Amino acid sequence: MPFALIVLAAGQGTRMNSDLPKVLHPVAGEAMLFHAMAAGTALDPERVVVVAGHGADEVRKAALAFDPEAQVVLQAEQLGTAHAVAQAAPVLGDFAGDAVVLYGDTPLIRPETLERMAQARARHDIVVLGFEAAEPGRYGRLVMAGEVLERIVEFKDATEAERAIALCNSGVVMAAAPVLRDLVDAVGNDNAAGEYYLTDIVGLARARGLSATAVTCDEAETLGVNSRAELSLAEAAFQARARAGALETGVTMPAPETVHFARDTVVGRDAVIEPYVVFGPGVTVESGAVIRAFSHLEGCHVSRGAVVGPYARLRPGAELSEDVRIGNFVEVKNALIAEGAKVNHLSYIGDAEIGEGSNIGAGTVTCNYDGVMKHRTIIGRGAFIGSDTMLVAPVTVGDGAMTASGSVITRDVAPGALAVGRARQENKPGFATRLFERLRALKAQRDKGA
Repeated sequence: MPFALIVLAAGQGTRMNSDLPKVLHPVAGEAMLFHAMAAGTALDPERVVVVAGHGADEVRKAALAFDPEAQVVLQAEQLGTAHAVAQAAPVLGDFAGDAVVLYGDTPLIRPETLERMAQARARHDIVVLGFEAAEPGRYGRLVMAGEVLERIVEFKDATEAERAIALCNSGVVMAAAPVLRDLVDAVGNDNAAGEYYLTDIVGLARARGLSATAVTCDEAETLGVNSRAELSLAEAAFQARARAGALETGVTMPAPETVHFARDTVVGRDAVIEPYVVFGPGVTVESGAVIRAFSHLEGCHVSRGAVVGPYARLRPGAELSEDVRIGNFVEVKNALIAEGAKVNHLSYIGDAEIGEGSNIGAGTVTCNYDGVMKHRTIIGRGAFIGSDTMLVAPVTVGDGAMTASGSVITRDVAPGALAVGRARQENKPGFATRLFERLRALKAQRDKGA
């Protein structure tokens, strides 16, 4: 059965006290909206519809950045969740597959949970995601009769007996798209808030003889974010899940509570992640690599046997081959470091290619930016770049070549050649002594005058 994904992302989020639309606040380095859309990809949806409202232009831009084929519709007035889903109907048109409704401010739903909902959907017309709440509070309650979901009652409209139910509604629902559309069209707003509740479709469906059920998940998956405090809780929950998953798959982390993962971080078995490592989006670390303490990685690939850090920064486009060494206070950006090459100390390697087995001395900088455009530095195999070398791109250093320490290299260096680009040293005997004596005398005269 083909799927359509509907993500509700129109809320203002006034409690966030922010100019940024609520669904664009980040968890694990990416907007909450991305998490919801990513979870939905487990169902391989044919269509993705994002319902935007407050900050619609920003939400549209973000949604299309994640999925260029997504369709973004506007909910000009926020009149409830059923009203929001109704805005997606014209875009879905005659789509006959199933539809699942997710929320852009609920970033922790697991793809596996949606797959279980899809399995239940094969037996029931409507499937709702529920959870056993430790403190049900003001959540809507799921009224069950065995496997059958009879209705969902909002807290404001619930009786005392219904409020005693611990099985609560997450808001996530799955149904055939034509059925969902017809039920949403029938929802009214005769309730305490005067809103069109998506939850009412269950009662309407039961009245029409349709079947409904609930699939349950851990309460943590359903955490919705409406404040900065809840955002921090979502971050903590994500990190706890990611750390546990990494340990379970064979990653060594001596202090896992200090490691921060992004939504899409991939780390292979037998890799070692030392304390206080932060992963931004788009990082893959292969098996057997070591990321040493206080390093920051984003948009990069680290191959088997490579060692990074401590205190290293890998920026987008950094590609580290097997057995590469990136040491302390080294930054790499948009650069390929070939097998066995070393950049061990205090260097910047940007827009560059470093050949196999080359050694980059401390304090080396690839000067890649001329104020307008970026230029590339290419270093061949087995080259030796002396400490404090400035490589002014575009420039190429050939295989087996060497640069003298303190050089400014502005021209290509042939294979096997030594390049020296510095002024000749001149020593002046006694000059330092005389200079210091004169300066001290000048200072003493000024101090006396003061």
